[in-house]
Amino acid sequence: MKQFSLKEKVAIVTGSLGLIGKEHCRALADAGAHVVVSDLDEDKCLEFALTLTPDALGAGADVSDAASVAALLKKTLDRFGRVDILLNNAAINEKFEDPLLACQMSQFENFPLSQWKKMMDVNVTGVFICSQIIGTAMAEKGNGSIINVASTYGVVAPDQSLYKTADGRQAFFKSPAYPVSKGAVIAFTRFLAAYWGHCGVRVNTLSPGGVENAQDDFFVKNYSAKTPLGRMAQPSDYRGAIVFLASDASSYMTGANLIVDGGWTAV
Repeated sequence: MKQFSLKEKVAIVTGSLGLIGKEHCRALADAGAHVVVSDLDEDKCLEFALTLTPDALGAGADVSDAASVAALLKKTLDRFGRVDILLNNAAINEKFEDPLLACQMSQFENFPLSQWKKMMDVNVTGVFICSQIIGTAMAEKGNGSIINVASTYGVVAPDQSLYKTADGRQAFFKSPAYPVSKGAVIAFTRFLAAYWGHCGVRVNTLSPGGVENAQDDFFVKNYSAKTPLGRMAQPSDYRGAIVFLASDASSYMTGANLIVDGGWTAV
């Protein structure tokens, strides 16, 4: 079990304040890591860091801004002197101001270019920037683990029938932007794994399944019916996978995509 220990390791988690981001932070802290909580709102990062361990660091950062990420690295090095783990968790999903137009605007034919660009900027370019700036420090040190969070939608196409109500009405369409961005993350993982393998930096992807989060009843029912385990994920269901990928327990694993989805992509 010592292989799973992260004692004295330093872990930066982007998107720390999101639905599963907080659980990622808790899992790493429970395994012994010094956790750097990072998201857009620095005050909330500082507040959440206080709930982890006495030495956890809260640091606001915009992953799509290189200067902001460089400042995040500096704060981390000033406090801890190194970085051992980078968890690229920050991401956004499609969001429409008018719920009444969500079905129409989420159709591929109508999907706004502005939303496509914004999602790529955060979900893909953000992973690139964090990996380039923070990962380089790890490569120069000669070891480290980068974990990129993708999605089952980076592996298989969205099932649009999941978004149909009980009476057969299409409430929403899953847009092309999110799946494309997550597929890019998986491809980028393979690139980095091959590029930095000789430097002792391992790079892997975690592809989670859908997490239950007060969605409409029809969606939860549709999703659960398609999943062999018969339910959506809980935010805590990814804690073990995160610790595994971050620790020496996965020391011979790089360039891989660990799918944790209750069997959703198996059928």
